[in-house]
Amino acid sequence: MTITFVSNYINHHQIPFSNACYQSLGEGYRFIQTEPMEEERVAMGWGKGVDGLPYVKYLYEDGPACRKLILESDIVVFGWTRQEDLLDVTEMIKKRLENGKPSLRVSERLYREGQWKAVSPRGLVRKYKDHTRFGKQPVGLLCAGAYVASDFHIVRAYPDKMFRFGYFPETRQYTEEGLAAKKMRDGKIHMVWAGRFLPLKHPEFAVRIGEELFREGRKFHIHMAGSGELEETVRGQVREKGLEDMFTFYGYTEPARVREIMEKCHVHLFTSNHLEGWGAVVNEAMNSGCAVVANAEAGAVPFLLRHGENGLVYRKTYGEFAAQVKALAADPDRIWRLGWAAYETVANGWNAEHAAAEFLRFCRELAETGRMVPAAEGPLSVAPVKVYGRKVFLFNTF
Repeated sequence: MTITFVSNYINHHQIPFSNACYQSLGEGYRFIQTEPMEEERVAMGWGKGVDGLPYVKYLYEDGPACRKLILESDIVVFGWTRQEDLLDVTEMIKKRLENGKPSLRVSERLYREGQWKAVSPRGLVRKYKDHTRFGKQPVGLLCAGAYVASDFHIVRAYPDKMFRFGYFPETRQYTEEGLAAKKMRDGKIHMVWAGRFLPLKHPEFAVRIGEELFREGRKFHIHMAGSGELEETVRGQVREKGLEDMFTFYGYTEPARVREIMEKCHVHLFTSNHLEGWGAVVNEAMNSGCAVVANAEAGAVPFLLRHGENGLVYRKTYGEFAAQVKALAADPDRIWRLGWAAYETVANGWNAEHAAAEFLRFCRELAETGRMVPAAEGPLSVAPVKVYGRKVFLFNTF
């Protein structure tokens, strides 16, 4: 069996999954990168580990060979790409169907800013061309986020052919005792916030909860790893409130260093809003044994977290976020119970190796029988049409 994955570029969140596929298929697995990675992403460490990967091909270096590979592979997974002058994905899918070859799309949300955008006539025509037209044909959708299926549902795309997927960063294996030994033991609750300091990620929530915990007399420390347009603003807020001793700012932080910080911390604060397509730091924090407090509107959260079992989930408002963090601060034993359950969720299911095994099983069944057989749970299981506090609209346009 030959499988080709096509996307704008491969990064550190995709390499473990691709490595696992290559380990199983060898020369039968290829990843086609359609454009060079932006310098900003390279500077953030996204390109680490890419050089020398034996399965990566570059569309912008050898277009004819890459297009030939796409047409001849048993299964092709088409991710996001903007190089339409080099590769028209819809036309490639049509040509593959003419030759009896199925395809898969992988996508984050269509309407992150609101499903009301689906009423655009021009947008509906484009969605029909790229997605809805393949409703009864062997073309399926891998949903990189819990709300993806809802967005595609409203344009009647991929009926009964949408499956859970996501991003699968490196997974580290620990014993319970070994992971517990990495955690800070100074009598404080150590919390980590990690990401770019952007409005959609709400880094100011960390400052606000820090101020409230300080007023309540809690012993804590908040670690903030990352940089971005709001970094100086947030640093200033910490100074103004006299919280410098309770915060550590790391600035831009290499991914490996972020993992080291997570391993030492007890709680991860994930405050991104609905504009966050996935949020791979959640995978990483769970794998590091952190009790995660997360916004349910971010794409990864409903797939990975079960409220009260392996993390705590809130509905977008600061008030709900603060209530969950304070509840944890009042119950240190619960922090470790949730953190270890989070670790087990990733170690036993939501990881690159397990996802690759299910993906390859799914692709073999599709290539041999034309059937899309979902997993029972986890990656490649059926993606439900899910919304949070919003009505799903279904248009009768097509």
